[in-house]
Amino acid sequence: MKYKITVNNQVYEVEIENINTRPVIAHVDGERFEIMPENAGQAETRKDPSEKTERKAFNPNPTPVRSSSPNPALSGNVLTAPLPGTIIEVFVKPGEKVETGQVLVIIEAMKMKNSIRSVYSGMVSEVLVSAGQSVAHKQALVKFADIGEASWI
Repeated sequence: MKYKITVNNQVYEVEIENINTRPVIAHVDGERFEIMPENAGQAETRKDPSEKTERKAFNPNPTPVRSSSPNPALSGNVLTAPLPGTIIEVFVKPGEKVETGQVLVIIEAMKMKNSIRSVYSGMVSEVLVSAGQSVAHKQALVKFADIGEASWI
């Protein structure tokens, strides 16, 4: 997957080989990096496996971005379906506190059950799907409370 990312008004072209492998291999402006996102608070990166390791800041709990979009799937505080399928089970309800990595929904696709985990720590404001419902790719599943709505954050 290729992305154009702006950091401090500097545009970088980033290509990620496979987000599910460890380490994640990313090419930034043609330079290869190995990234270990499991490290709490820090991502470990290596330009080349034979080179010395350098540290880069990594925020494992990103703050949801508020959007004025009427489509909840386009706002930054919504968990979307990574693949089309059928909702098998929903583990949360509005008002519940969730942690990053917690399983919120199970989607069955091609006879395989896929655990959909939270990318945010926060409070669920709305569950947009129910068991037995078919969902499309990138369809909104769970909406998280805005920062102002969740006083415990």
